[in-house]
Order: sequence, then structure tokens, then C-alpha cells
Amino acid sequence: MSGRTLLGVWAHPDDEAYLSAGLMLEFTSRGDRVVVITATLGEHGTDLPETWPPAALAAHRREELRESLAAVGVHELHLLGFEDGRCHAEDGTDAIAAHIASVRPDVIVTFGPDGMTGHSDHRAVSAWTTDAWIATGCTAELWYATLTPEFHARWHDLHTEIGLWTDQPAPPRTGTDEICHAVVLTGRLLDRKMAALAAHRSQTAPLAAMVGATRYRDWWSTETFRAAAVRSRADTWHDLEVVSS
Repeated sequence: MSGRTLLGVWAHPDDEAYLSAGLMLEFTSRGDRVVVITATLGEHGTDLPETWPPAALAAHRREELRESLAAVGVHELHLLGFEDGRCHAEDGTDAIAAHIASVRPDVIVTFGPDGMTGHSDHRAVSAWTTDAWIATGCTAELWYATLTPEFHARWHDLHTEIGLWTDQPAPPRTGTDEICHAVVLTGRLLDRKMAALAAHRSQTAPLAAMVGATRYRDWWSTETFRAAAVRSRADTWHDLEVVSS
């Protein structure tokens, strides 16, 4: 046990599994604390709204989220209760700041300003988290989930096939020399990440079937993060050095 605490801040159930299940496992495997904040329950995330009206899907995805987190040893979850797809019109900064003050994390992880896929909820949660980190004067390291050029090269055909970047003309691309932390999962640890993703079956099962089990397993077996920038009083941004742990 290192005594460190990780706080993840995400927009929808399954964001945390795709982008940080391995990182959460790294912490929980040491006996460290992990806390997750989820802004919405993704209640509009369906192509079958008559089968899954928002209230029903929200309840279902809440249980999927708890099951997924349990698969990586996480049991502290805070739901902010914002409407799926409407985060851009809201401000969750104060709510996140309150959790930062209560949790007192050593590392905070969320989307970069790019929102990974460009989703407006992702971008909003990134902004809220960054602003809350600055406002609280928190000394925690702030990491943004990102991707490397090598990841894009390896999975280019798959991304084209499924149209992953349809809403994101400039997906994150961070050189390996700028990565502050990386997690590479194999064997049983990768099995546990796959269990975390499988728990979000309402969202992940169709994609896993489309991609194929082997490719799906390898696809997100590596997680990479870059250090956030810190804003000065003049509202300019400067690189913040973070040493990989």
C-alpha cells in the first residue's frame, strides 16, 4: 500500500472502464483508494428509446457501473445527476470541487479538453474538473487520458471501420515523450479490465461483437495519460511537469 488516492471524473458509465480500468487496478492492487465521480447516467445512450426509456436505462446503467467498478476493486462512487447530453449547458465545477476537498486525492484523472471522442459531455467534464482543480488549489497531479501516435497507427483500420472519430476530427495524439504515465495490461489484469467493460453490457456488448473478441481485448489494453497544464493569473497555459510513478 502506497497510501495514495486516485480520483476519476467521467461523464458517462463506461468512460471510466475504457480509459482508466487499468489505472484503477494499479491503485487497488496496491491496496490504495480509488474514488469515481460520474456526471450522468447516460440515460439517452440507446438506439431503442421505446425499449429503454430514460428512467429505466439510467437505473440499469447505474447497476452496470457499480458492477464494473467492483470488477476492478472500486466501491466509492459519486453520481452528480446531470442529464445525459446536456453537460455543456450546465456547470458541475462546484460539485467536483467539493468532492476534491473531501477526497483529497493524490492523482485526478479525466478527459483532456479534447473530450477524447469530442463528445460535448466529455469536454464539459474536462473543463469542470480542471477548473475545480485550480479553484481548490489542489496539489494532486491532474492527468488527462490520451492516445499515442502508435495507438492510432495500429488501430487506424478498426477506427475507420467503426467510425470512431466521426465527431472528433482531431483526436488526442500525444508523443511518447510527453506521456506522464502508461498502463499496459496483460493476463489476469487484462481479464479484469475486460470484465469491467463487459459489465457495461448495454453499451459494450454490440461493439465487442462487431469488433471481435480478440481485437476488442487488445484494443484498449494500454492506457496512456498526459499531465494537465496549469493556468496562470494571466489566463495563459503552461506545461506542468509530472514524473511518472
